[in-house]
Amino acid sequence: MKRSTLLLLQISVAVVVLVFWHLATATSLFGDPKNAQFFFAQPIAVATRIVEWFVSGTIWYHLGITLLESTLAFVIGSAAGVAIGFWFARKPLLAMVFDPYVKAANALPRVVLAPIFALWLGLGIWSKVALGITLVFFIVFFNVYQGVKEVNQTVLSNARMLGMSERQLLRHIYLPSALSWMFSSLHTAVGFAVVGAVVGEYLGSSAGLGYLIQQAEGVFDVTGVFAGMFVLMGFVLVIDALVTLVEDRLLVWRPQAQVAAT
Repeated sequence: MKRSTLLLLQISVAVVVLVFWHLATATSLFGDPKNAQFFFAQPIAVATRIVEWFVSGTIWYHLGITLLESTLAFVIGSAAGVAIGFWFARKPLLAMVFDPYVKAANALPRVVLAPIFALWLGLGIWSKVALGITLVFFIVFFNVYQGVKEVNQTVLSNARMLGMSERQLLRHIYLPSALSWMFSSLHTAVGFAVVGAVVGEYLGSSAGLGYLIQQAEGVFDVTGVFAGMFVLMGFVLVIDALVTLVEDRLLVWRPQAQVAAT
């Protein structure tokens, strides 16, 4: 399937959803439109609010705060996940000793941790960053750990017979084996880094997209809530596209998946 055809299909899905949304909130086709507007707002009103935010410049400060928190959470959480994932995969005894503790920590509800981080780190950016790190770390850790464990044993044995050092094995065998797993997790981690920042802002902050959404929700401004959600979704898509660019650059050797036409 051509890229242009795929893009057209993706846009068509968005158009269908927006048309259905508009009909539900602007006409009586699905019932009383006033009730629908109260709960779901109108797409035109949401788009107008977003444009107003960007034209007036009020959104940029909040976007900058959320971007900073998300970037720090993503970078720190991913780096820790990659490093510890490699370490545990190369040290089976260490992994077995800490296995129950890792699983127990991963099972903790992150929303419960948010007030604790606010108590420890205050209401500044670092409590949001800490929450984002807890979301990002485990996603990257488990994928990198599994990626290193899945290395082809025949290739590994041949490399050792050829006299490769541990550093060479890491660079030429283990790292390529884990890269696909790692980038698969990074795409998910991007969203979770933003979620951690926004949830932290929602629970207690004076700036950020979560703060905007919380303020709108507090006065039953459904249009503001949906506008904040759409800005947030666009924000995540832009960051995910940047991760994809890095992935394509580092994994140029990987065969490109073909989309089958039906």
